[in-house]
Amino acid sequence: MTGIPQDRGAAIASEFPSLNGHGGAAGEATKPRGRRQVLLTPAPTKVRPVRWLWHERLPLGALTLLAGREGIGKSTAAYTLIAQVTRGTLPGRYFGQPKAVVVCATEDSWEHTISPRLMAAGADMGRVYRVDVVTSEGADGTLSLPGDLPALADEMREADAALLLLDPLLSRLDAALDTHKDAEVRQALEPLVAFADRSGCAVLALIHVNKARTDDPLSSIMGSRAFAAVARCVMYVVTDSADPDVRLLGTPKNNLGRSNGPSLRFSIESAVVAHTDEGPVTAGRLRWDGEDSRTVGDVLAASQDTAEVRAIRDEARDWLHDYLVSEGGAAQAGDVKRAGKVAGYSDNAVRAARMALHVEVVNLPVVPRRTLWQLPGTQAEKGGRS
Repeated sequence: MTGIPQDRGAAIASEFPSLNGHGGAAGEATKPRGRRQVLLTPAPTKVRPVRWLWHERLPLGALTLLAGREGIGKSTAAYTLIAQVTRGTLPGRYFGQPKAVVVCATEDSWEHTISPRLMAAGADMGRVYRVDVVTSEGADGTLSLPGDLPALADEMREADAALLLLDPLLSRLDAALDTHKDAEVRQALEPLVAFADRSGCAVLALIHVNKARTDDPLSSIMGSRAFAAVARCVMYVVTDSADPDVRLLGTPKNNLGRSNGPSLRFSIESAVVAHTDEGPVTAGRLRWDGEDSRTVGDVLAASQDTAEVRAIRDEARDWLHDYLVSEGGAAQAGDVKRAGKVAGYSDNAVRAARMALHVEVVNLPVVPRRTLWQLPGTQAEKGGRS
């Protein structure tokens, strides 16, 4: 008979009495009190569709990050979304139903920055709440996560709030937290995720990115990779490499919907929101400018191009424009790529040229399937040359 030698088995039993196959007093003495394990199957679990505060971009009941470099306009974008929530104009679950928003902000002044931004965006100021913390001694304090979440949940429910904004996220976490350690970041964020799930509210947290040169948006987020891993969605703001006055808002991560869908173009203009005895009050106002086929990763990659790479891209853009014009404004995608190779341009260079020219991609309703590239405003009648 084989197995654990008798003397070794005795040693194990004496070191871990609860493993004693005979039970008895030794096993009972080490049995944890007040705790037991329960195994459940998912059969009785009620499944639910994803609800979106902002369709396909900002989910309800989940944590979403809004990342970008300092001063790039992510706060202006966030307060624009807040304004739309308070007016019921944000496309999503509460379109046509104005909801309250709770804002926890520490870096900016309400009097000089936050309130003017909200006014510039047209927010219903009566539905915006700031978070003040009063200690048991009556002194002012600051919101600390996750310790203050239970009380905050009650206040948000009372206010009928659909969104919690943390601006920025890192300043709300415990000061003792090492933001570069995955385990500590997960321990800090998981209660916030649970709070979002239980309350059904969207949690939007602003976070800065580092200055490392990369075309991976998620790896550029400040601190541990766990920030992006725990969040269900990550939105990201970048400057358009082709126009420094234009910003692009993309979604490089979306576990609940479509990742890397079309980015949204926007710019920020100055607006006077009030006149006071001390002078006019101005703030940045966001102006949306449609969709952009480029992803955030595309823009980050383009921003790292050398002068030589940019020159090749510009040459490819000019070549593509001339080629499509010579074809009557449109040509089959396969023909374009083959002609590009003959002209000395890689598929990546031709693709970058297509995006720079905003060339439209049209799937023709024929079998076998054919795809057409056409210059904006061109009527695709011939279907490209064979």
